[in-house]
Amino acid sequence: MRRRDFLAGLIGAAGVWPVPARTQQIKPVIGFLNGGSMEGYAPYVAAFREGLRQSGYVEGENVVIEYRWAEGRYNLLPDFVADLVKRHVAVIVANTPANLEAKRATDTIPVVFTTGSDPVQIGLVSNLRRPGGNVTGVTQLGHLLAPKRLELAHELFPNATDVAFMINPSDSARGEKSLIDAQAVAKQFGLKLHVLRASKFGAAALVIGTDALYASKSRLLAELSLRYAVPTIFQYVDFVRAGGLMSYGGNIRESYRWAGIYAGRILKGEKPADLPVQQSTTVELIVNLKTAKILGVIMPQTLLAAPTR
Repeated sequence: MRRRDFLAGLIGAAGVWPVPARTQQIKPVIGFLNGGSMEGYAPYVAAFREGLRQSGYVEGENVVIEYRWAEGRYNLLPDFVADLVKRHVAVIVANTPANLEAKRATDTIPVVFTTGSDPVQIGLVSNLRRPGGNVTGVTQLGHLLAPKRLELAHELFPNATDVAFMINPSDSARGEKSLIDAQAVAKQFGLKLHVLRASKFGAAALVIGTDALYASKSRLLAELSLRYAVPTIFQYVDFVRAGGLMSYGGNIRESYRWAGIYAGRILKGEKPADLPVQQSTTVELIVNLKTAKILGVIMPQTLLAAPTR
């Protein structure tokens, strides 16, 4: 064969040779499991994404987030967790009680929790500094602040003898612990504590316990408390912004930002066992003075003068 024909054959063949496709990088998947609703937790999801960005991950670009919302139907959580485990997600991010279901379901997939409870007491980790295993996260220590909200109600209405305390019976473990703490404070101040599960009592004020469902319904709870003229104290500032009277609690947005940071660090190879549980260092007391005026509540100067952080 002549040299010219040989080269022409090579060139012709090269035109039909397959060109290797670029290798597509597989994006890691985060399972975001929550007992509340997408609408109610939108600000906290935004904070979570901010934390992810700080760790170098942007949803849709180099990470995928699979969301599962129970909307207060906690009986759905086991199936949601089983589905995420079956999908072999890289990390599960969950609030209470969803994080407890995730811990029960897997000891291999990393779990990053957010919780207002004591993570040692409810069994998420055995040690805050050295979590061990596949679970770590962030706590606002809301269980320590729930009794304080009852104290605030007593300070607002020092002559009242009846106060209502609302808990979610679906979250029995945390609800009962909050109730025990609240009853101790009620006894200290000589208050009769009415526990709201499905009934309504005539009470001077209402204190709402920590719960994912209530957190996602902050706006609705605020609107109802104003509509029915019930002075109400809750944990989250969103409640006050929506017209509720008062909030006292940790910074939940900061908690979710830290959860995003931890999820990103785990995606980069760090182990949950080596990441100490983060504890909220910010406590906020927020009062809606406009609502106080509408309800005819006279705010004590001791509260108005108190620092908010």
